[in-house]
Amino acid sequence: MARRQSSSPSMGAVAVAAGVSKSTVSHVVNKTRPVAPETEQAVLTAMARLGYVGPGHTGSDPDAMTIGIAMSAMTNPYFGTVVQAMDRRAILDGYSLVLADPHDDPANEVRAMTDLLRRGVSGVILAPSADPSAALAYARHNAVPVVLIDRLLPLGLDQVGSENVEATAALVAHLAGHGHRRFCFVSPRPGLTTTQERWDGFRLGLQRHGCAPEVPVLDGLDSERLAVQLRTALDGPDAPTAVVSGNNQATIELMKACRRLGLSIPGDLAVAVFDDFEWADIFHPRLTAMAQGTSAIGAQSIELLTRRLSDPGTPARTVRIEASLVIRESCGCD
Repeated sequence: MARRQSSSPSMGAVAVAAGVSKSTVSHVVNKTRPVAPETEQAVLTAMARLGYVGPGHTGSDPDAMTIGIAMSAMTNPYFGTVVQAMDRRAILDGYSLVLADPHDDPANEVRAMTDLLRRGVSGVILAPSADPSAALAYARHNAVPVVLIDRLLPLGLDQVGSENVEATAALVAHLAGHGHRRFCFVSPRPGLTTTQERWDGFRLGLQRHGCAPEVPVLDGLDSERLAVQLRTALDGPDAPTAVVSGNNQATIELMKACRRLGLSIPGDLAVAVFDDFEWADIFHPRLTAMAQGTSAIGAQSIELLTRRLSDPGTPARTVRIEASLVIRESCGCD
């Protein structure tokens, strides 16, 4: 495997590029003192652009038998189940995992990448933020192989995730089969490719079933705002009778909002959601959900990375795992 560049830019060079003092760079790198967020962002961006690796970083080591995982597994139940599958497969291949949580923030993503590389990981599996360019540039500069997971991008990298478009269209089809023609959509975090693909699938489902394309799009990040938006939609002249939620976090906020408004499901509003997480079978009523193949996605990400480590010149692969519809009571099914 190609090794990282033999000489790393100095801390002083990073300071010049970021327009800060060398001591400020040291505080960001070593976490010895809090730094203003905008200053920290400037330093991290300069580090990524210059390829600064910091003290104690030995570079990617294909023999280290350690894989770095950069994803928001601590705050997203979906990623938690994926990591469990990754760990099972990694153990079989003789690897251990090191987890860093970038909280879906580009600046934290760079920090997570630098922390993982300082540990000398063999490679990194990344669930990219809305703008992963700095973190990916940093990994590329240091010749560290990266596999993208869940949120796929046209970058010529190995990557694995769910098929989102047809899967979301199938949720609309299921609701349309119950006679629903007026919908709303609870959107996950904007800017992510999964959010866009599921929105595209939702729109495709509306088109196939002759539903109006202009629908309320609700904020899936905050239940209070979502409740206000949902109440407005339900009080309007073309009130929706069904809702599709774009991921598990948006679903949790939706259920909070419905409880806040005193809405009955499926009596007042039929619900179908993307992601079949543990709580989907505990909510009352139990939620009809599109289940992602978390075990297959986790295992495939490890397989792609270990293949890349053993054969760096192999063509990049994009793997889409089919999701499956789990029918429960939230759409009116018995």
